[in-house]
Amino acid sequence: MQIQQLFSPSVQHTLDVIGIFVFAISGALLAVRKNFDVFGIAVLAEVTALGGGLIRDLIIGAVPPAAFTDLGYFVTPLLAAVVVFFLHPHVERIQSAVLVFDAAGLGLFCVTGTTKAYSYGLGLTASATLGLATAVGGGVLRDVLANEVPSLLRWDRDLYAVPAMVGAALVVLCIRYDALTPLTSGVAVVTAFVLRLLAMKYHWRAPRAWNRRSTVTEE
Repeated sequence: MQIQQLFSPSVQHTLDVIGIFVFAISGALLAVRKNFDVFGIAVLAEVTALGGGLIRDLIIGAVPPAAFTDLGYFVTPLLAAVVVFFLHPHVERIQSAVLVFDAAGLGLFCVTGTTKAYSYGLGLTASATLGLATAVGGGVLRDVLANEVPSLLRWDRDLYAVPAMVGAALVVLCIRYDALTPLTSGVAVVTAFVLRLLAMKYHWRAPRAWNRRSTVTEE
């Protein structure tokens, strides 16, 4: 089926840049907490913001990746790094607002990542997987570079990957039943966004192994 754009190209680009900026803020803040220097702050900002989309584009053969063909995509994380470098105490104080925008970026990127993968000829399952990778891949790379267990693998963190999985699954279901429109795509974005907000508010977490009897000290 023909994939319809969720937004006009200019609006889509603006939303992408906002999402990239917020993801970059989270990467730069982690770098500050880890006592990285200015180069480390910039690297973690870039990787967090662009890593997921870069993985997707390389897998589907959309080369050179959008991160390297659109100067705005590349420069935006650097601007976020500069903001955090000079104003990180103030940014930390508005962390709750940053998390809300991060949730919005998660919802947007899981949907746009899925539709882009499908438009390049991938099947429904593979498209949903790359939609998830687009949304959370940057965060995984950020944590690995910072020598931390990725947040989405930790039981003591609020659900992050699951809302993205739900958003991507809604998209492929709409594709499967020829119902993907800007409206239904928007519903998928909002669903992932709201699920993430609810997970943060009520501290929803994924279940651990059934009948755990490990004596290993939890970290």
